[in-house]
Amino acid sequence: MSVTAVVGAQWGDEGKGRIVDWLAQKADMVIRFQGGDNAGHTVVNEFGKFALHIVPSGIFNPATVNIISAGTVVNPDGMLKELAHVEAAGVNTDNLYVSSAAHLVMPYHLLLDELQEQARSGKHKIGTTKRGIGPTYADKAARWGLRVGDLLHPEHFEKRLANVLPKKNLEIERLGGEPMEMDELLALARTWREAMGHRIIDVLPMIREAVLAEKDVLLEGQLGVMRDLDWGTYPYVTSSNPIAGGAGVGAGIPPTRITDVIGVVKAYCTAVGAGPFPVELKDEWGQRLRDEGNEYGATTGRPRACGWFDGVAIRHAAWLNGFTGLAITKLDVLDTFEEIKVCTGYKLDGEIIDYVPDTPAYEKCEPIYETWPGWQTSTRDTRSWDDLPKNARTFLHRLSELAGVRIQMVSVGAAREELVVL
Repeated sequence: MSVTAVVGAQWGDEGKGRIVDWLAQKADMVIRFQGGDNAGHTVVNEFGKFALHIVPSGIFNPATVNIISAGTVVNPDGMLKELAHVEAAGVNTDNLYVSSAAHLVMPYHLLLDELQEQARSGKHKIGTTKRGIGPTYADKAARWGLRVGDLLHPEHFEKRLANVLPKKNLEIERLGGEPMEMDELLALARTWREAMGHRIIDVLPMIREAVLAEKDVLLEGQLGVMRDLDWGTYPYVTSSNPIAGGAGVGAGIPPTRITDVIGVVKAYCTAVGAGPFPVELKDEWGQRLRDEGNEYGATTGRPRACGWFDGVAIRHAAWLNGFTGLAITKLDVLDTFEEIKVCTGYKLDGEIIDYVPDTPAYEKCEPIYETWPGWQTSTRDTRSWDDLPKNARTFLHRLSELAGVRIQMVSVGAAREELVVL
């Protein structure tokens, strides 16, 4: 029995959802440990294709308990819409619970996110999805936040909101927006309480019981290490910690109880949002990766920046997370390429470095590549390591070597069964 953290090893969008969806078929519990609905996990299974933003990817297994835990920020409107979409496909969602300690994304957070991004100029824009995530986490840290559990205590909620709203309206007006009405927000909170109140619980006793009973528990993160608040390309980062160190905190599990950390990484690199991305290809190769991989954001629809695999970034990720295994996704996207490149170092001010520097220096880094031959045959029907083309196995060995981590699984398609498990 194990507690396994599944985390992104690049800039996000690595395919964590499809890995958790597969692992969840044997899991007793899946816990979403951080983030909000500002990034999506695409899952393809017998129910259809879904872009999950806040609902854990274990929702499709009726035997799995799914928890949106304390480290997350929750927009009830978005969550309820997402649940309705899943339920319309015939999925029973009675196995989903929301931590009373998670924080609420309020309408003023959404507005402030948009107004603050508009106020940033040029290169200072972060590329936020404008889902209110940053302002919600900021309020959490400053102790202005409203928690999901507050919805169950209307008088307490109203007092908290009455204290917070004047401050938020001042900021909204300063940035040129229209202030929000107390009565409208209270009415919205009532609809949230009626629609999701039965899901709001203190999740810690349930989590503690599962871990002590040695159940199989999955911890699902959002985004990736290069967007980590502390160790990513600050300020072009998310507002929480998607690395394994944040998993225990956000889920409510001691770090010593986490037995496995699976790093999910594409066989190439993509990024959405602003900030340094040394391996970005702004030529026909980048467009080819985008077209072959359908690289458009699950949340925003924005085209993702695409580039070759970054061996420096994966070393950075492997150290920070302590990966026990790699899940490499989208190998099939490279099936038609005549040659494939891998970044093994950066050139910075005329010197070669093998680490991720601070953001101002990172913006000046140029990738150093080595070239590998492609295999130019389909891997989509492959289900064992030995059946992969020789050149594909050689390429994968190189990625594992750069990470210093063994490969546990290789995805050769979006569907649940299109997976090579080692």
